[in-house]
Amino acid sequence: MKAAVWYEAKDIRVEEAQEPVVRPGTVKIRVEWCGICGSDLHEYAAGPITIPVGNPHPLTGVKAPVIMGHEFAGQVIEVGEGVERIKVGDRVCVEPIINCGTCSSCRKGLYNICENLGLHGMSGDGGGFSEMTVVKEHMVHKIPDNMSYEQGALVEPVAVALHAVRQSKVKAGDTCVVFGLGPIGLAILQCLKAAGTTRIVAVDISEERRQKALSLGATHAVNPIEQEVAGFVRELTGSGADVCFEVAGVEPTLASAVDSVKVDGQVIIVSLWERNPAINLNALVFKEIDIKGTICYRDIFPAVIDMIASGTLESEKLITSKIKIDDITEKGFEALLKNKNEIKILVNPKA
Repeated sequence: MKAAVWYEAKDIRVEEAQEPVVRPGTVKIRVEWCGICGSDLHEYAAGPITIPVGNPHPLTGVKAPVIMGHEFAGQVIEVGEGVERIKVGDRVCVEPIINCGTCSSCRKGLYNICENLGLHGMSGDGGGFSEMTVVKEHMVHKIPDNMSYEQGALVEPVAVALHAVRQSKVKAGDTCVVFGLGPIGLAILQCLKAAGTTRIVAVDISEERRQKALSLGATHAVNPIEQEVAGFVRELTGSGADVCFEVAGVEPTLASAVDSVKVDGQVIIVSLWERNPAINLNALVFKEIDIKGTICYRDIFPAVIDMIASGTLESEKLITSKIKIDDITEKGFEALLKNKNEIKILVNPKA
């Protein structure tokens, strides 16, 4: 079968891989669509960041090269011994978290901050950028017939967004700022709208992405190169934003988020970082700002599936291109690096 395999930064190869074998408690899925995630892009551009290199991942026993892809949906074609909830023919998406189940976080139910956290499609043991992949039954979520496989592939990134909003102090009527309008930032914007926020300021240097944000419910859009964001937000609100979401992963946006939030406000950091940023700690102290990081999601996929299926979240509007797996480097990763018109690119592993 074809698969896209990460060897090192700027070296992802589409090659023939061995078809995975179903084990007890696992499910084999024929992948229909798999999205390129921002974390995938970080690994391509500057990795390894989380991909195991040198030492195998403690839970999968695998190290690079690894098959990539963790935002995917498809159809179940085989189930292993002991599988009861999922059957052949089911249309599904996959929650790709790999956790140990025994560390203190896992014992508290916080499996997304497992001490040995991994992701299917990044930590070894297969991935969605392949014609078929095998995952544990508990990772698999059925999707309704009125949901397309393309929408199913977007459940994972939207889950990241909804988790970030749920972990925040956002209340109906609040003013929020979203820094970075990639797929996660735009999905956060939709989740904030659903949560009843009154004003949503969308911040990005890309005109196309700002216009997309306005079409998805942002009330204001700011180019941080042309306009000082914190001043705009203070003029808009009189005091600053209730909550700022940092989704760009670059130092200037973090500084701007801290400056834009009100006294006793909150900054939620959703992005992954290629290098450690400097931060003005006095700004945190004097304003008593709460800064919180969020990673992945937990116990949230069913809610996301319902919100997409009902039309509450229009995830399909994030899709800008659909490509063949043979084109994943030039029309996928390189296109995302070079062209800010691109937001979410879906890959067909069978093409």
